[in-house]
Amino acid sequence: MKEWMEEHIVKRLLEDAINHTRVGVTITDPDQSDNPIIYANKGFESITGYRNDEIIGRNCRFLQGEQTDQARIAQLKHAIANKESVSITLKNYKKDGETFWNELHIDPVYVEEESKHFFIGIQRDVTDKKRAEEDLTKSLNEITALSTPIVPLTDEISVLPLIGNMDGERLAIISDNIAEKMASLKHRKLIVELSGLIDFDEEVIHGIYRLHHLLQLLGTELMIAGISADFASKAARMGILVDDIKSYATVKDALRNLQTSL
Repeated sequence: MKEWMEEHIVKRLLEDAINHTRVGVTITDPDQSDNPIIYANKGFESITGYRNDEIIGRNCRFLQGEQTDQARIAQLKHAIANKESVSITLKNYKKDGETFWNELHIDPVYVEEESKHFFIGIQRDVTDKKRAEEDLTKSLNEITALSTPIVPLTDEISVLPLIGNMDGERLAIISDNIAEKMASLKHRKLIVELSGLIDFDEEVIHGIYRLHHLLQLLGTELMIAGISADFASKAARMGILVDDIKSYATVKDALRNLQTSL
């Protein structure tokens, strides 16, 4: 009797603990038609806004909507069909139509007494985290754009100084800004000034030459000023021909040459 009471108390405590956790917990039965939810805790109700009687018996897809990524839904379906664990983050919809980012973890659990699998789903609302990440990315992009200004020198020539430490990711962001800016300026020449670079990786070298070809499509010629011996030797080892782009010792030299030829 004592053992039964202890087991009963433990089960009640476990149920209370699951209901009081801030994450959503669901159990689905894949042996039933459309793999319906057979259990949902209070956390799931709180996250989604649905009552328990509106949840039980339905497939979890009722949280999906127009902005839900279908590629990730396909990934989810594949994992369930193969009884595999899966972790994805989806944009889902609450009962009132508000969207939220759902960090979802699903694991298959085999219950020997039933001789069958169930799926345990853990849902966490990570909307605030996603918004913070998006705001940070936007801020970093703005800072990057401001830290690498395109300076118009004449009606047809601009200069872009690359300063400090540079990696491929930062240069890719800069390149997107440059392409948009040069398209609006309609300048024929862009001088990329490299003497201010302190440190750079091989992706930066590749990125500069990709930018060279991109600007060609926009009708703008890219030139380099202040190239270092280290930059030139790394480019040579990578099989990139520096001769493909006009190079000058300084911006002043580049301007002198351009003004003579214009």
